[in-house]
Amino acid sequence: MLAVPPSSDIRVDTISVDAFRVDCDDAVALPKALCRAWEHLSADSAEPSCFLEHWFALPSLAHLRGALPVRVLSVWAGEELVGVMPLATAHRYGRIPVRHTVNWQSGQSFYVAPLIRTGWVELFWRAVIDTLDAAPWAPSFLSIVGIAEGGAVHRGLKAVARECGRPCPIVHRQSRALLASQLTPDAYLDAAIRSKKRKELRRLRNRLDELGLVTFRSFGPDDDLSAWLTDFLILEAAGWKGADGAAFANAPQSTAFFNAMMRGAYATGTLDFQRIDLDGCAIAMLINFHRPPGSFSFKIAYNETLARFSPGVLIELENLKRVLNNPALEWMDSCAAADHPMINSLWMERRSIVQVSVALKGARRRMIYSACRALERGSAALRRWRR
Repeated sequence: MLAVPPSSDIRVDTISVDAFRVDCDDAVALPKALCRAWEHLSADSAEPSCFLEHWFALPSLAHLRGALPVRVLSVWAGEELVGVMPLATAHRYGRIPVRHTVNWQSGQSFYVAPLIRTGWVELFWRAVIDTLDAAPWAPSFLSIVGIAEGGAVHRGLKAVARECGRPCPIVHRQSRALLASQLTPDAYLDAAIRSKKRKELRRLRNRLDELGLVTFRSFGPDDDLSAWLTDFLILEAAGWKGADGAAFANAPQSTAFFNAMMRGAYATGTLDFQRIDLDGCAIAMLINFHRPPGSFSFKIAYNETLARFSPGVLIELENLKRVLNNPALEWMDSCAAADHPMINSLWMERRSIVQVSVALKGARRRMIYSACRALERGSAALRRWRR
């Protein structure tokens, strides 16, 4: 079953797109006015999209962009920021070597639907497409990655593309674990995990208790954020991510991003930071971002020398109970890979994350778009034939 998290309906707008101003700013030096307005956009967005809120997106652009040129496209109605979306030029479309325009995401961004003010989704997309049609720097076609199928952002883009007489097909789809249920935590776990496995998890918890004092904690106002951040960096770096060079502590840029982003998440009340301690030392830590009615699970780290006790699973079980008991949250996106064994075995619902492609104006652009779509369809037909 595919479950689409609820989102605000698209308002029927009567304002002409001509009343809008669209800015395309270099990510290296964003105007202060944009940064200030960006801070107020997330509280009234058509869809929760934490990875494009200012506290996450600005550190991403500052520390994780590398040498890639990125433009931040912002749509304004007078002095009010309507929506924002970073754009870049990609040089490959799947396996096809073709330059095209794509919404930019860092390697740490797991959901990148544009941040758009509630009720303005269609007008945002009209302004974006009109701007890209006229932009000489926007090659070939527009590819939008990492959005929820059937969500407000996707529906608005489809509606505008249909008005313009342009195709807007889904070219890639990923089913991602989602937690969205009205069940109590106990009833949910009974349905998700067979009784033999539940018994084994209780046994592991009891064995862990034999090693010392085991406590579960959430970050609160009396805790030291710097200490918690340091604990997470050390815990993550000590595991396989550290060995593979994928831990935040492996590079100065990723460490700077992590610290700035986490402090921003805490300052905006978005951060949900959890840990399991053994005799006062962290053995598992979990980072979530809450933006009611939704939430996003971001990172987990655990002491791999204690893997026989499954500390990662134990903290995920505690998190599941907290989410289902939180009346402000209707769903949590796992942000996990489609084949993630632990999350997929615990979370029963699924969210469809898609990539769509939209043609831009111009004979050469349309020709490239049509050729790419023909190759995609041919490749899909060949895969079906082989199966």
